[in-house]
Amino acid sequence: MAVKFRYCRIQGKELAANTMTGKGIFSMLHQMVADGVMEEEDADLFLEIDDWFSGELPWPAPCQRQEQVICYFKMENTEVMMKMINPMLWLLEKYQHPYFVIYTNYPGEIVYEDDYQVVVKAEKNFVIEDVQAGWGPK
Repeated sequence: MAVKFRYCRIQGKELAANTMTGKGIFSMLHQMVADGVMEEEDADLFLEIDDWFSGELPWPAPCQRQEQVICYFKMENTEVMMKMINPMLWLLEKYQHPYFVIYTNYPGEIVYEDDYQVVVKAEKNFVIEDVQAGWGPK
């Protein structure tokens, strides 16, 4: 039986200061544009995609206020969005910018929800455990 995930997040290894969580795909790419990392044509491509998302998806108030929250896309409504996200993933690949794709059914405490996304409180309750004893054959 395959697990069907409800939420997806694309984030980098660099942490956002307000959430201590990996920056999301839009934050990563905006930073790359601001830092002049991309060729002009690639920066224009991202900004065009960003404009499309701004026109199609609501901008959640908790995100506008830069609260300690992170966003996940809803998998049930991502077909159109993924057509727009794939070129952004291509840009990350082209510029060798590390990223992770996180699939989950338990994103955390939801503080905002619309048809395409959820916003959850960023958890800062990290658990650090000792390395466990090996479980392989001895």
